[in-house]
Amino acid sequence: MAAAMEEEPQESPEPAAREPRVRDTPEDICLEATANAIALHPERPLLAAGDVDGDVYLYSYSCTEGENRQLWSSGHHLKSCRDAVFSQDGQKLFTVSKDKSIHILTTEEGRLETRFPKAHEAALNCVLPIDNHIFATGDDGGAVKVWDLRRGSAILEARQQEEYISAMAVDGNGKILLTASGDGTLGVFNVKRRRFELLSEPQNGDLTSVVLMKRGRKVACGSSEGTIYLFNWDGFGAASDRFALRAETIDCMVPITDSIVCVGSLDGVIRAVNVLPNRVLGCVGQHLGEPIEQLAVAADGKLLASSGHDQKVKFWDVSALGSMVVDDYRRKKKKGGPLRALSSKALGSGEDFFADLRDEAEPEAAEGGDSSDSDSD
Repeated sequence: MAAAMEEEPQESPEPAAREPRVRDTPEDICLEATANAIALHPERPLLAAGDVDGDVYLYSYSCTEGENRQLWSSGHHLKSCRDAVFSQDGQKLFTVSKDKSIHILTTEEGRLETRFPKAHEAALNCVLPIDNHIFATGDDGGAVKVWDLRRGSAILEARQQEEYISAMAVDGNGKILLTASGDGTLGVFNVKRRRFELLSEPQNGDLTSVVLMKRGRKVACGSSEGTIYLFNWDGFGAASDRFALRAETIDCMVPITDSIVCVGSLDGVIRAVNVLPNRVLGCVGQHLGEPIEQLAVAADGKLLASSGHDQKVKFWDVSALGSMVVDDYRRKKKKGGPLRALSSKALGSGEDFFADLRDEAEPEAAEGGDSSDSDSD
């Protein structure tokens, strides 16, 4: 009896001693409404999300189980929040809305610091900080504005594209602004000289995304037709190459390395794609059967966040993509094989959901195009 009494105190501390589990990626963040916009902070483990109700949230995230936290929320937008981007120093958060307003919030407290209530004539769709004072916005009517916070007004206004501005990118010098449009064109603006430069030829389908690749020598645009169009930096008039994915659409795209992008599609699958040589590398993750709204990558390139119509933000480990080397040699493979799983949470080849997904890519180089420019860098 005495021996049994002595054993009991040894067993009782066991539940309290259980350490929180450390995961490969943070847990999903569940939202009250679908997030149109997500952004990852350039220095800290913070995620901003803007939803279809116009609410903006800031979360801290962690790989330790149970450690994700909502830090603040802001309900200043009257309609859907369309885009959210951190300033380059991470101290401010820019948001734009269907209500035509631009809001600039402090990252620390979510305090509304600057507001442009009727910034455009049409609903706003995207925003891009260019430096600490200059930022650009694009709207549903094809208008682009470049703003200077020191003046509190726009320093460039243009409407050269016929449909909505879906995405924007800027070169490393903050000089050339690129705008992708629903009319299938890529717009080029000179921020320093405050003028419009040129429009590309229209491509098939809406251009939904634009990113710089290959140390700024190439520009990749995703389209609603599921094709990636490539442009040379000094040749924006016509695409130099095109690459059709076996995806219904490309709705969003972010660069992971100088040669690899992740693309989100209507089928809910996040694909990793190498550019020049053009290859679909596999599946990074998925929102099962739900379209992907937006992707965001952490500053170190190792963590990808995605938002989908399932009202969740999910995190994916993309660290392996940084060391992946793709050569020009194309191995013969079984036609119609499933996508290769590139992360531990990506569904494997045995899942029925992936039965009709193909890791087969169709380069379809444009005639007379730059298909020979498959540089190995």
